[in-house]
Amino acid sequence: MSLDITQVLLSAQSPDGATRKLAEESLKQFQEQNLPGFLFSLSNELANEEKPEESRRLAGLILKNALDAKEQHRKNELFQRWLALDVGVKAQIKGFLLQTLSSPVASARSTSSQVIAKVAGIEIPQKQWPELIASLLSNIHQVQPNVKQATLETLGYLCEEVSPEAVDQDQVNKILTAVVQGMNASEGNSDVRLAATRALYNALGFAQVNFSNDMERDYIMRVVCEATQSTDVKIRQAAFECLVAISSTYYDKLATYMQDIFNITAKAVRGDEESVALQAIEFWSSICDEEIDILDEYSSEFTADSDVPCYYFIKQALPALVPMLLETLLKQEEDQDLDEGAWNLAMAGGTCLGLVARTVGDDIVPLVMPFVEENITKPDWRHREAATYAFGSILEGPSADKLAPLVNVALNFMLSALVNDPSNHVKDTTAWTLGRIFEFLHGSALETAPIITSENCQQILTVLLQSMKDVPNVAEKACGALYFLAQGYVDAGSASPLTPFFQDIIQSLLFVTHREDAGESRLRTAAYETLNEVVRCSIEETGPIVMQLVPVIMMELHQTLEAGKLSTDEREKRSELQGLLCGCLQVIIQKLGAMESTKYSFLQYADQMMELFLRVFACRNATVHEEAMLAIGALAYAAGPNFSKYMPQFYQYLEMGLQNFEEYQVCAITVGVVGDLCRALEDKILPYCDGIMTQLLKDLSSNQLHRSVKPPIFSCFGDIALAIGENFEKYLIYAMPMLQSAADLSAHAAAADDEMLDYTNQLRNGILEAYSGILQGFKSSPKTQLLMQYAPNILNFLDALYNGKDMDDTVMKTAIGVLGDLADTLGVHAGPLINQSISSKKFLEECLASDDPLVKESADWARVAISRAVSG
Repeated sequence: MSLDITQVLLSAQSPDGATRKLAEESLKQFQEQNLPGFLFSLSNELANEEKPEESRRLAGLILKNALDAKEQHRKNELFQRWLALDVGVKAQIKGFLLQTLSSPVASARSTSSQVIAKVAGIEIPQKQWPELIASLLSNIHQVQPNVKQATLETLGYLCEEVSPEAVDQDQVNKILTAVVQGMNASEGNSDVRLAATRALYNALGFAQVNFSNDMERDYIMRVVCEATQSTDVKIRQAAFECLVAISSTYYDKLATYMQDIFNITAKAVRGDEESVALQAIEFWSSICDEEIDILDEYSSEFTADSDVPCYYFIKQALPALVPMLLETLLKQEEDQDLDEGAWNLAMAGGTCLGLVARTVGDDIVPLVMPFVEENITKPDWRHREAATYAFGSILEGPSADKLAPLVNVALNFMLSALVNDPSNHVKDTTAWTLGRIFEFLHGSALETAPIITSENCQQILTVLLQSMKDVPNVAEKACGALYFLAQGYVDAGSASPLTPFFQDIIQSLLFVTHREDAGESRLRTAAYETLNEVVRCSIEETGPIVMQLVPVIMMELHQTLEAGKLSTDEREKRSELQGLLCGCLQVIIQKLGAMESTKYSFLQYADQMMELFLRVFACRNATVHEEAMLAIGALAYAAGPNFSKYMPQFYQYLEMGLQNFEEYQVCAITVGVVGDLCRALEDKILPYCDGIMTQLLKDLSSNQLHRSVKPPIFSCFGDIALAIGENFEKYLIYAMPMLQSAADLSAHAAAADDEMLDYTNQLRNGILEAYSGILQGFKSSPKTQLLMQYAPNILNFLDALYNGKDMDDTVMKTAIGVLGDLADTLGVHAGPLINQSISSKKFLEECLASDDPLVKESADWARVAISRAVSG
């Protein structure tokens, strides 16, 4: 295909839409008709010094995207596609890429570095391209700085793409030597030194062996610490980023360096440019994160299991660290409250102070309170705001006993400041601090005397409702404070002191949602979230007021559906509002549907509500679909069997949700709603089950669907079987083999990390819930014997889980429940099988002795069912 690739690449960047579209079509066609030729042309373009920079850069970018993708299934396809290419063509492409590293054009070198790393990510794990690392390392000894710089950049990207297991230790040592030498102060070229420092950041995961060797570790740490003193600000920042990464990867190797690190971070925080100072603070935040995790493990039941001891670095550094962080609080920016993404020294310092408080608890209080008392009444707003921020930051961590007396004194002062302080900054932080007081020091779980009493509750509410009329950023924080105030009364029963003010609270929040400026500072969203929490925590007595909300919110939703032609921006705002309104209705439905006094009068709105939700589905927006789907699930649960009258219209949207692979959250929520429908409709869901089961089985077979949706799909099989009982018979031949293969996989899954173990346990739980629902669904049916053939597999799964020793409590409870269901449903027929299984003896004994009351209760029931089955 004769195509002037340079011209097409330039046209693809043309300001003219039609020219761009045509060029993109040509590129797409070339790729589809002749992939090897296409990739070869791109790499040739990238390497050709006579071509324009723009076409070379785009050629490299397209090449990179031909090797990698965000979605895992697409990534795998592209990997396989590359591996299948002719070896000769690949060799030429790789030759061009390596050649480009010595280009005088910086953007060509950088793009080539990224593409080489992508190819390495595919080939090195397959034991291909063995000469790459050696050829890159030979470049390091080149005289030209640009070649060194590009090579170090490539090594950095390579370490990001390839996992450490794929590279042998000898090569790792050579890479690290080259990188650390490039970082050395003796390296005269700052571009080379910067590339080396950034490369080390990516290579740290490869350095396990080197960090275990004292001499090598000392050398690496010395070079990193020296780089934090470079005259180039970018190198200083990159070096501190390395220290942050080292603090979490090699926490247990840091003890001998902490004094030096404290000195260089303190110097940076007090005197360096903000980008560097922020990383220096981040180092201490990272140490806090490590120690919080280790101390959490200490306090959980696996006391002896923590692999890493806690070195109490934060506790030791406290007397010097806290004053340094308090100083940063005075370095606020004038308009930081108005910028949602703002991040500066004062915010980083306050965040770190909060983590320090969670790490050391009570010890921080005497170090911070003098600063608060000294600054809280000073004339300069910066001092008052810093004092308030410091106080708010230490409210999580220390004990309620330590904090309660201080908060009791501070509360009146804060309420007064929220109304009277002339500075919006101070008001903003004061409202945030009140929210933290209500979040951590208020609620039925606290042992101390309550901070909020029926005496001061009225004053608190008066101030918060007044602040909700203030500028948007202050009003938003006031809504947040009211949110936590309401949340503290969620278990208050009939004694909530909010009850007399309930009507005023609702009115004030509705007023906020209608403010002209409610789009600023997330104010409208905060108002609806708070309204939802106030409704969720309300009591029977205020039911009629919540009932009055129903037509109001429905009317608002109706108005959003009536809007005419809208711009993209307006459409986005409308979708956001529809999502908030559907979310609000969901909470109201759950509340009113659960109270006997309101349930029946509330259901008179069901027809209109359902009509609104169905109209919402016609608007194309994933977030709104999620919220509407959740609201419908709540409505089905409240309406029970009567919901069947909505099924003919609703079913098409249910099916659409189950088919939505791209927006997998919508799919997951829809699966949950199928469960709600099963519980509400019971056997009235039967006419829709063929369609639903077909779609669920398709979802499970798809490699495009996000894995997180699979566990709830299995649970959903159980919901359907419980609802339709023996009618589930026709689905057994499809569902049972799927459950069986998933059970085999999940029972023997070697979890690489905590995240994988969590997922494996969710999957196990989903499978067990399916078995449980199916067994219970067939109970006392003449067709029970159909399940007999599956009993050995189910018992093998339970035995494998018991032997694996890595189930969490939820899986344990569901697993022992399934054993009971099996004995209960199959009775004496399964007795001999049950007798041979480990589960019926050792696993049952372990569960009967469990500390977890839910596991024990499940086990007691299983024991009775087993003894009936075995003795029969």
